[in-house]
Amino acid sequence: QVQLVESGGGLVQAGGSLRLSCVASVRTSSSFAMGWFRQAPGKEREFVAAISLSSGNTYSADSVKGRFTISRANTKNTVYLQMNILNSEDTAVYYCAATPFGRTRLQVEREYDYWGQGTQVTVSS
Repeated sequence: QVQLVESGGGLVQAGGSLRLSCVASVRTSSSFAMGWFRQAPGKEREFVAAISLSSGNTYSADSVKGRFTISRANTKNTVYLQMNILNSEDTAVYYCAATPFGRTRLQVEREYDYWGQGTQVTVSS
């Protein structure tokens, strides 16, 4: 069982930045992939960004490209989501997710096996 703990959410003004962190309870192997999803009020959960811990390849939703960056710490059990130029449409609960099975369709929610509790990000205009 893998536990994921997110942190770094909060209230920020439009145009500002936040960095989210996700720490996994186990040392992640090279077959791991980790991602971020978000769910705004009244909307379905959507893909934000993902990273393959084996290749380092990253994937981002079109809505956040150029503004959000996913990265991993050297310890590999921690991933970050650097969010810049935030706007009100980024307001959501952000969830960290992980899969240890070398899956590749990282934009797909059901490909992930473990989820964090979520952290709230609120952008004020």
